[in-house]
Amino acid sequence: MTDPTDPSLLADRWQNLQTESRHPESAALDTLSSKEVVSLLLAEDRAGLDRALLHRDEIAKAAEWLAETLDGGGDVVFAGAGTSGRLGILEAAECPPTFGTDPRRIRAVMAGGQQAVFEAREGAEDRFDDGSLAVDDLGSGDLLVGLSASSVTPYARGALAKGRERGARTILVTCAGEEGLEDQADLLIALETGPEIVTGSTRLKAGSATKAVLNSITTAAMVRMGKVYENLMVDLKPGSAKLQDRAVRIVESAGQVSRREARELYDRADGEVKTAIVMARCEISVEEARGRLGTAGGHVRRALAEPRDLKEGR
Repeated sequence: MTDPTDPSLLADRWQNLQTESRHPESAALDTLSSKEVVSLLLAEDRAGLDRALLHRDEIAKAAEWLAETLDGGGDVVFAGAGTSGRLGILEAAECPPTFGTDPRRIRAVMAGGQQAVFEAREGAEDRFDDGSLAVDDLGSGDLLVGLSASSVTPYARGALAKGRERGARTILVTCAGEEGLEDQADLLIALETGPEIVTGSTRLKAGSATKAVLNSITTAAMVRMGKVYENLMVDLKPGSAKLQDRAVRIVESAGQVSRREARELYDRADGEVKTAIVMARCEISVEEARGRLGTAGGHVRRALAEPRDLKEGR
């Protein structure tokens, strides 16, 4: 593929990026007290979240696309470099334990590969072709979420270009606006968080805003998919003692039973929190609870409804 983001041609664009401009309130940062520096940083993080809230319509649409992709059997891939890439990896890694997703269905790629997660490999972000190759397995039923604080990172642009070429839906999450960005993805979430307290350090406000957006996209999608009942993570994978205790407490609360009964139900359901809840509330067997959940598409609230309601699709 032709590289439209050759670093040698980007100098003029870089110097005009919002994320590369100097913040007027931190011009004398090196003369401030630690408390004043911390106050500035936290105030800017809050400002970044306020900017994200202005884009809640686009973020909600991204969540719906993610849910539709997974429900349709497709995969979701986050692609980015540096801080953006690490945030994508973090988001993908957190979905399986929290929502019980298959780690192969929501995954992430970043410039420089696995080593770059722990050790910065800044030059890797300049490789448009690497981004393209990293997502070459995408298809028409998949979703690619490109992450680039600056909006011009060649690696992310390469991934987006390949995703579109392969027929996948594409989303660009960026913290800097630029003319023509709408042409880079099917859905643009341009937060325009502005300059950083430390000039160009997008691991700060831009990173916080991007993390919040990713949290919102995945969490809202999982709510739509029935992986949350009330405000409880009913599809969690209890791989630790803490999570096993949380799972039993969820059964206790949602099932409206005692802790002892919750533990017994949880064990009888082979650790399936949703099944144990339906068993408790409907006073039915494991098999019957699983059947109800199957009819309800995995949604606990639907499974707890009267059978006639399920058949009528209410």
